[in-house]
Amino acid sequence: MDPPFDPPIGLGTAFDDAAESTVVDAVVAALEAGYRHVDTAQVYGTEAAVGEALSRADVDPSEVFVATKTLHQDQPGPDRESIVESVHESRERLGVDAIDLLYVHWPMGYYDPAVAMPAFDALREEGVVRHVGLSNFSVELLAEARDYLDAPLFAHQVETHPLLQQDELVEWARANDVLHVAYSPLATGRVGDVPELQAVAERHDATPEQVAIAWLAGRENVVPIPKSTDPGHQRANLAALDLELTDADRAEIAGIDREERVIDPADAPWNEP
Repeated sequence: MDPPFDPPIGLGTAFDDAAESTVVDAVVAALEAGYRHVDTAQVYGTEAAVGEALSRADVDPSEVFVATKTLHQDQPGPDRESIVESVHESRERLGVDAIDLLYVHWPMGYYDPAVAMPAFDALREEGVVRHVGLSNFSVELLAEARDYLDAPLFAHQVETHPLLQQDELVEWARANDVLHVAYSPLATGRVGDVPELQAVAERHDATPEQVAIAWLAGRENVVPIPKSTDPGHQRANLAALDLELTDADRAEIAGIDREERVIDPADAPWNEP
């Protein structure tokens, strides 16, 4: 699947404890640098800042693909009505006519596909949401969710980087014409210390971080969404798309034999109802 935005990269906005003004400035800088895909979530607390940035940036907001995520950890429920209401509130915070992509954030807590998926279908039919996605699902849970979903599944977002390559999920997305969105593509900076990435970077006069992004973006159906409030880092991440890795480079990166997670689902505060 080709992403409906160009360039094929996004800006993540899970900026822990960042001031709203910092997030606004970061998103404005990214949009004016050329990003056209912004990813947020209800739990990040950055939806309003993204909305403010869309109104301030010297960019037509209609050209920006905006994604957000809803959680299902509320007590009791949540029921279909509370999901729908929360997404209406997200749209208001974002200041958009429709949310381009809405994800279930995690299949945890009170998440129930028999409740959540019909709610997402209703939001899409109402025009509040254009596309439906899932995040942090296994292949088995993806299949289960699709059993309850009438709308086409547009994207699956999951932690993906050279230290956690997610081959099974990438192959599943490719086979099912679903976009695989890679969050934490730099493994919170750990990719800079990986010898294989350092070696490839040296051959291309680039950084290991740029190599990681170029490798991800070069995988069919994969879109990386690095987060950064630094305009220089944002531009460097964007420039990584121009890096032309060889087959040998890609083989060397694919051969990294690690399974290192940055995000442990067990640590999520919504892990248990």
